[in-house]
Amino acid sequence: MDESLAVAADRNPSADTAALSGLKFSKGHGTGNDFVLVADPNGALALAPEQVAALCDRHRGIGGDGLIRAVPSRLLAEGQELLTRHPDAEWFMDYRNGDGSLSEMCGNGVRVFVHFLIAEGLVDLPAGESLTIGTRGGVKTIVRTASGYAVDMGPWEFIFPGEATARAMDSLVSASGLEVARPALSVSMGNPHTVVALAELAELEATQLFTAPHVDPTPPQGTNVEFVVPSEPLVHDGVGTITMRVHERGVGETQSCGTGACAAAVAIRHWAGQGAPDVWNVHVPGGVVGVKFFLGAEGHEHVELSGPAVIVASGTLS
Repeated sequence: MDESLAVAADRNPSADTAALSGLKFSKGHGTGNDFVLVADPNGALALAPEQVAALCDRHRGIGGDGLIRAVPSRLLAEGQELLTRHPDAEWFMDYRNGDGSLSEMCGNGVRVFVHFLIAEGLVDLPAGESLTIGTRGGVKTIVRTASGYAVDMGPWEFIFPGEATARAMDSLVSASGLEVARPALSVSMGNPHTVVALAELAELEATQLFTAPHVDPTPPQGTNVEFVVPSEPLVHDGVGTITMRVHERGVGETQSCGTGACAAAVAIRHWAGQGAPDVWNVHVPGGVVGVKFFLGAEGHEHVELSGPAVIVASGTLS
């Protein structure tokens, strides 16, 4: 047996979470992108990567694409730095991937995080009002809407801007189910994404995401990979529509990815050229999210992500 497989086989998830007995948690999702959520108002909860992975285990844990800890920004070094410029960012979204690794942020997770803060009585946010939070991907502003939450995801940028501008591609992506490597465009939404356009839904369905696609060159921090099919027609009544599947770093295929939906819209809009719309509907296996482009106060183009957030259960670890 491979040594890494032997280690995984010997590991007992129950032992990894034994020290967390009595921990209160909730389970939530945004268009099927699901998370374990814990409140840590005193900053006293230290979570090891193996504990996060055990909690997110779908067979022997609670199950989730990731774990989100709600902690006051002042109690984290990253949060303290943000507070110097954004003193209203009281809460910090400490996000971990399902394998326990740290991640910059998660677009669906931001909405679920704010919904969790409200449910726990940690913030009061009536419909129409906004809340500022801290993440490792910077400060995010969230507005509560009648049907969910809209998040200012901040500015987007190309990871390899020279290639993106000159060639409209910067890498090649190979995946099981696709006969040849496909050209792709890498976009940062505070975390890295590589977007591949496919011709038809049958191709999208045939793409196998059990293992991570191969990206050449890979962005320095690794990358999430989105496979996208533009609708025909692409634009209807001024709104663009695309369908997407995603393989997330440290997780695998997920039902939805908020930052990935934003990156996919960025790439398809870039490829569509002048006249492409600023408003998009992105269909993912878990539902539909909205993406809108607008000019930020500092003069850079921002992306807004909108969609639902649901808390499905709460409990206490035994």
